[in-house]
Amino acid sequence: MKSYRLEWTKKGRDERQVSAVMYGESAAEDYKTRKAAEPGVTDVQVVPVKPGK
Repeated sequence: MKSYRLEWTKKGRDERQVSAVMYGESAAEDYKTRKAAEPGVTDVQVVPVKPGK
C-alpha cells in the first residue's frame, strides 16, 4: 500500500507544514479537502511518502 502525507502553507508561517501522520490515497484526499477549508491554509498537496520515511 502506498502512503501519503499532506503539505500546506499557512498564513503567518515561513515554512511549509507537513502532516505528522501518513494516509492511504483516499483518506489523504479527504483530509486534503478538510485542511484546505481551514482559515489561513493554502496550497494543500498530497505527497507520496517513500518507504522507510
